[in-house]
Amino acid sequence: MAENIVAAAKEAVLKTSCDVPENLLTIKGYDFNKGVDLHEVLKSYLTTGFQSSSLGLAIQQINQMIEKRLEPVEIDEENQADGEKKNGCTIFLGFTSNLISSGVRETIRYLVEHKMVDVIVTTAGGIEEDFIKCLAPTFLGDFNISGKDLRQKGINRIGNLLVPNDNYCKFEDWMMPILDQMLLEQQTEGTLWTPSRMIHRLGKEINNPESVYYWAYKNNIPVFSPALTDGSLGDMIFFHSVRSPGLVLDIVEGTKCVRASPWSGLSIWFSPPDIRGINRKALYAKRSGAIILGGGLVKHHINNANLMRNGSDYTVYVNTGQEFDGSDSGATPDEAVSWGKIRGDAKPIKVFAEATLVFPLIVAQTFARHADRLIADKQVD
Repeated sequence: MAENIVAAAKEAVLKTSCDVPENLLTIKGYDFNKGVDLHEVLKSYLTTGFQSSSLGLAIQQINQMIEKRLEPVEIDEENQADGEKKNGCTIFLGFTSNLISSGVRETIRYLVEHKMVDVIVTTAGGIEEDFIKCLAPTFLGDFNISGKDLRQKGINRIGNLLVPNDNYCKFEDWMMPILDQMLLEQQTEGTLWTPSRMIHRLGKEINNPESVYYWAYKNNIPVFSPALTDGSLGDMIFFHSVRSPGLVLDIVEGTKCVRASPWSGLSIWFSPPDIRGINRKALYAKRSGAIILGGGLVKHHINNANLMRNGSDYTVYVNTGQEFDGSDSGATPDEAVSWGKIRGDAKPIKVFAEATLVFPLIVAQTFARHADRLIADKQVD
């Protein structure tokens, strides 16, 4: 009896394994006996395991975007969107406002300055904080400073970042004359303002190479922010509307067009530039890549545009969201596949990490490593 029990235990403990697939990577980290080599350390992440391996896979995915982006594309004049030069992969970059408040702003600015991405989606804070930083600095504080004490001192906290409220007063002083001019152009020239057009104008007005949106203006990279009033920009627009009412910021304004209708002959329709603009970027992309830092509006807006082409070809999420609450922020790439927002044959990657920790490392191993080729490609334009 005892022998049978031991034999059963032995069979359970020493269960025979099946053959491991030959293409599986062996887990092995970096050996610091080789010295300190950041590039090799980051390469070793792929075989380190856990989120390090997710980071390694994200780096691989973005490098695939870059390789496809550098492929020459024959121009189809009929289907070319907005007259721009097409490339082999249209790259959408989305990020939440806290990343502009943080030092990741400089990483994002680098990408935009050198035209390494094609479309930007962010929130109102992701726009205004860039301009505010051109006017006054943000400081490093602490996560545990009393909110009550800070309020009494006129200092705002973003995580462990501190922003004096005077910065927003300077922002108002800068914004109001621009809003006055926008209203004048609307009244005298018939200018129709949408969020992307407003951001383009603000990028021109800031005229500061430290700004992300200065470079978006210079390089004609569209910036979409459908909730542009949800922040200090909305406060400024509100205050301006009280003093000088009439400015229209339209998320569905369109160009009047006439086309043939199979049901009723000619029909008149309106083409909304912002929603049409981002959707066309996806529709006319030879391939589509999405890099999304954080969740919420920016994540869904990019994914929903790619629904128009039955999904993006390459996708990297970087966020800390969990899917158990059913939120879009926490939703995995596979949920987006079910909606047709990521292609079924794609291999999307989600890195469960806080973006300030990992995004500069990702850029170091992708865009920055290919900078000579990417910049040379744009100089040819």
